[in-house]
Amino acid sequence: MKIAKIVKSNSHIDYIGRVLDRLDSAEPPALEHYRFAQLVVMQHEDSIIVGIIYNSQLINPEYGRLGPRLSGSQNMNSVFSPDLMDEQGVLIGILLLGWVDEAGKYRQGVPRAIVPVNSAVFTMSDADVKSFHTGRDGKLALHYYSQITTHAQRFAPQLLLGILDQLEILFGDASLAEIRLLRRTLNWQQIFQNKAL
Repeated sequence: MKIAKIVKSNSHIDYIGRVLDRLDSAEPPALEHYRFAQLVVMQHEDSIIVGIIYNSQLINPEYGRLGPRLSGSQNMNSVFSPDLMDEQGVLIGILLLGWVDEAGKYRQGVPRAIVPVNSAVFTMSDADVKSFHTGRDGKLALHYYSQITTHAQRFAPQLLLGILDQLEILFGDASLAEIRLLRRTLNWQQIFQNKAL
């Protein structure tokens, strides 16, 4: 499902998308389509980049505005002030985790491609999420682990735990031991970080 479009970047792997609203789409995405730790793909021409939602921001330019406002309904405002735009919205932070190579295979790591402005952002299906996390040996792969811990900073442990929750359902018993080990490691890291604060 198409949920957003890219509006800017903070770095080569940290992008910001604006969630589609009723002005962009007849059927805008529901809240569950763009939540924390949702895996997504960005598509532009032939390149497909994989990312994950790790942050969100609400934008509301009207907050703090003290001047007079049109107080009619949305329909009346469109008649009397057609240039009045609804600028409220939701921005999502997307951290890049990988890409699809020329052979159509998922790869984890830092993609070389740049995601252009207005590129479409889609949710990943469960089958694609599982395929993205399956290594060449057929086992669970999380080669982007250090990417998340470095770039997602304070959100990293919770983000990784959110990913593990999804992978535990998708992989089942096949990777349960690895997932439990990673979960214990992350829980220990959180305990020591909280003590340090």
